Parts: sequence; C-alpha cells; structure tokens
Amino acid sequence: MRDFKKYDVWQSSHKIVLNMYQITSTFPKEELFGLTSQIRRSFVSIPNNIAEGCGRNSDKEFAQFLNIALGSLSESEYLLFLAKDLKYIKQEDFERINEELNTVKRRLYQLRLKIIK
Repeated sequence: MRDFKKYDVWQSSHKIVLNMYQITSTFPKEELFGLTSQIRRSFVSIPNNIAEGCGRNSDKEFAQFLNIALGSLSESEYLLFLAKDLKYIKQEDFERINEELNTVKRRLYQLRLKIIK
C-alpha cells in the first residue's frame, strides 16, 4: 500500500486546494451553492483521487485514479478560467494557480507513465 502523503504531486495539489478555499471565501455569497461549491469540489477531487488510488491493490487501479485526477484537474482549470472571467479572482491569483495546476498536470502524467510501465 502506498502512502499518498509522500507523493510530491499530492502535496502540491493539496496546497492548491488550501489556496482555492481561501480565494473562494471572497466569492459573492450568491455563488456559495453554485460556483464556489463546484470549484472547491473539483479542486479537492485532484488530491482526493491520488489518495484513493494509493489505497488500491494494483498499479492498474492506481493509474485509473490518476486518470480521474487528471479529469478533475481539467474541470478545475475551466472553473478557474470562469472565475477569472467573472472577475471573482484576481489576475495574479489566476496566473499563479493556473501555473501550479500545469505543474501538477505534468507530474500526474509522469507518475501515471511510471506506474503503467
């Protein structure tokens, strides 16, 4: 069984989640059950799926959960763009989080390739 906390990609994605919770706390209150909830769930899903995959019994299952994490990352990217376009997020925060997401995406792909070989 793998320890998800030892993976740099999990640590990085967890850090992004913490940042997004702080950023979304400033979103309009009418978005609490809309965009705020959706963006938080999509970002949480990234490290959550890495962690769940670590608890699986095979490399194939782990790789599948990394695929799901990649899907959640793509959803998160879109929601981040939407929040920026709605002017709910500052440009500098958008650029920083977007770059962090791209780094996590590269690391997830690399880890997945390593696992399936």
